[in-house]
Amino acid sequence: DADRKDFQRFMRSPNGRTLLQRRTFLPDLLDNHAPLKALPKGTVGRTYVDFMEREGLTAHGLVEESLAQRDAKEKFDDDLLWYDNRLRDTHDMYHILTGYGRDALGEDALLGYTHSQHGGFGIRFIAYMGNREIAKEAPKEARVKEVLAEGRRNGKLAKRIVEQDIEKLLDQPLEDVRERLNIQEPVLYKRAM
Repeated sequence: DADRKDFQRFMRSPNGRTLLQRRTFLPDLLDNHAPLKALPKGTVGRTYVDFMEREGLTAHGLVEESLAQRDAKEKFDDDLLWYDNRLRDTHDMYHILTGYGRDALGEDALLGYTHSQHGGFGIRFIAYMGNREIAKEAPKEARVKEVLAEGRRNGKLAKRIVEQDIEKLLDQPLEDVRERLNIQEPVLYKRAM
């Protein structure tokens, strides 16, 4: 139900129908590093490619991992599956745009952010349980519960990333995109780190 409701919300957005009709396969675009490296420093695309190379990641790697986890029933090429794939394919872009890192606390805060933008009990549960585990190891001064709450707040305040035309964002200055999408700085996360 959460997936269908989220997809319907996407389809009511200004870009939803256009993005669905185009069906751009983002991993091909995002793994083509040469044009992204040619962009000026500080642009979304250049920041993305620098992040992916520094972390040793590829967009296709995420695709391969998700396909290995899928049930046989999810092998149909329908609109909802395309949308679910788009959510998967934009995950690392969420890291770039929101400022949350790939460390455990950053991933947890990003789950809170994602839950606020898309809903779903599963994401909420994983974020909650992850936060509990992180809190067991982290010093109290890190205030990990507040970091997750900040991620949720930031997700509610911002425009939905999945509804953006990712191709058109790549050559734009990252700070301008964050401002336009009302993406708040993750202050408590940075302080905790």
